[in-house]
Amino acid sequence: MSSTPYALRRLGPDDIPLLRKLNALFADVFDDPGSYASEPPSDAYLEDLLAKEHVVVVVALADDEVVGGLVAYELEKFEKARREFYIYDLAVSAEHRRRHVATALIEHLREIAMRRGGWVVYVQADYGDDPAIALYEKLGTREEVLHFDIAVEPPSRGRR
Repeated sequence: MSSTPYALRRLGPDDIPLLRKLNALFADVFDDPGSYASEPPSDAYLEDLLAKEHVVVVVALADDEVVGGLVAYELEKFEKARREFYIYDLAVSAEHRRRHVATALIEHLREIAMRRGGWVVYVQADYGDDPAIALYEKLGTREEVLHFDIAVEPPSRGRR
């Protein structure tokens, strides 16, 4: 495990206040309050979410403040008996960057994945996010892929 002055903690059902702090951090770092702060789920929803073994939320704490964190999902595969872990969100507050917080969070997830029989941890980065790309290239192998968002509801018949 990477040495860091931060405490790393996987959140469980009793950690809703820390999850809410992480969500506020995501809203700030990603500059996206619409996605992360406009419709906060109930405590019961979050408690249920954090109780799921396949939902992995890890925070980096400096004293009692959330200074970074990640949310990952364990995906059970069908083609082989193995699991993959997808990092959906990863952020570190501006004042705590360049202190190996993100690396420590990913290393902690790797340990969890190893214990759970994981085969790989993967993450995507946006073009132009050079610090994230540099970190991920240091830790893994780069693949060029296309990402598509497919709406659940089909477009109306009149549009093309």
